[in-house]
Amino acid sequence: MPDTAFQRHWRRLQQLGLNAYEARSYLVLLGHPRFKALELAARARVPRQKIYEVLDSLVEKGFAQVIQEKTKLFSAVDPELAIPAWLERKRRAQEQELNEQSRQAAELVEQLKAACTQSQGGGGTLEYLRIVGDPAQIAAQYRRMLQEARSEYLEFSRPPYAVDPLDERLVKEAAQRGVQCRLLIQSGTLDEEHRRRLEEYRAAGVEIRQAASLPMKLAVFDGTRGLIALLDPVVTRPAWTAVVFDHPALGEAMQGLFEDRWRRAEAL
Repeated sequence: MPDTAFQRHWRRLQQLGLNAYEARSYLVLLGHPRFKALELAARARVPRQKIYEVLDSLVEKGFAQVIQEKTKLFSAVDPELAIPAWLERKRRAQEQELNEQSRQAAELVEQLKAACTQSQGGGGTLEYLRIVGDPAQIAAQYRRMLQEARSEYLEFSRPPYAVDPLDERLVKEAAQRGVQCRLLIQSGTLDEEHRRRLEEYRAAGVEIRQAASLPMKLAVFDGTRGLIALLDPVVTRPAWTAVVFDHPALGEAMQGLFEDRWRRAEAL
């Protein structure tokens, strides 16, 4: 293998998760049918005291295999088998780690909420209003309130989206459990894929109308909770800041604004 190609493949194997010694040893193994450990150490420029650790790791990761004869020999596993299998193992491990982190995070959220409530003596100033600027946090807040909605869900929907309601299965699930769902879409923002999904929403019982323009992004749940999102007038790139509220009077006012725009809106 030319030196330039060797160096390129060596770097790419490291990007996949092999360390420098493992990547070099695997490339040397690929060019020969089998090697003794110390022979490989010399060819791959791996310290003799490290080579058994490197080979054990390559076998464990599925890049090398042991051939047991009078002495233990090692050979490379075909890259068509080794690399896809290794990536699948990494994917499963990452998925398992993420699931475990999600479980631990849910426990931590409940513990921190309890600690926060205790420190505030059970209440806090303006805890019925919160400012949220991070799109991921806005999306998480939206999904939680939608999951908890029991009677009504109203939304002004316009881009850019933290959560696109047309991509959100929770809307269909809310309609299926008896929540009255109404979406007012800003016209001119829908492509054919979105229009197709709108038909699926209608079939699930969601009411949809369109308006030429909407003053803000708005979601109201059960008349008391919701989000009001406004474009940041300072930054040059479009960015939303959301006010999350849990207050009957503000909820009633936002319902009134929605009903006024709903009456003037058109069917798609």
